Amino acid sequence: MFMMSAHTIVFDLDGTLVDTAPDLINAANYVLNRERLPPLPFEAARKMIGAGARKLIERGLEAEGHMASVADISRLTDDFINYYADHIADNSRPFDGLESALDDLAARGHLLAVCTNKLEWLSRRLLDQLGLSSRFAAICGADTFGVQKPDPTILRETVARAGGQLSTSIMVGDAGTDVGVARRAGVPVIGVGFGYTDVPIADLNPDRLINHMRDLPDAVMSLTT
Repeated sequence: MFMMSAHTIVFDLDGTLVDTAPDLINAANYVLNRERLPPLPFEAARKMIGAGARKLIERGLEAEGHMASVADISRLTDDFINYYADHIADNSRPFDGLESALDDLAARGHLLAVCTNKLEWLSRRLLDQLGLSSRFAAICGADTFGVQKPDPTILRETVARAGGQLSTSIMVGDAGTDVGVARRAGVPVIGVGFGYTDVPIADLNPDRLINHMRDLPDAVMSLTT
């Protein structure tokens, strides 16, 4: 019965699977400090996460009213990535209830995958350090296929790499890029209310909305039966 209803459940990473904000913001502030700029306040910076490293740096500079050339932003992004890679799991932790939810979904026969705007090698390093990588049939990032969410190609290709079918897939995410990629790919989306977004996820009308990972299996079941 479980296998007949098996789906591919595709997760965003930052703000959905793992609370990565402390380490991402520390890395951004490390870069800003080197430029002699004030640090970003935590809550404001938390809403800037989700569109990749370069966009986080751009948003951080804009928040400080600092203009930078394309070359400078590239240099700062490289500095950010180098620092972040060495501190990727200092304070980042899976959201409460995640591992139990993943156990439940796997027991029902669902395939699990990650589709993120984080670079693939950084995503793998983070999930490796947290002991989560083996749970996912595919881990795909912004550099895996040369496109980022909300371009539907990244979701389609992630599902294919995981060995699933787009027609039986569900996206799980915390922000507009996740809702957008799901809508463009024609799959349902579950929004999580504890992630990083400047627009409340409820305002983006996901098909289901959860506020704790314990509620994820029931939300998936409601979309697959």
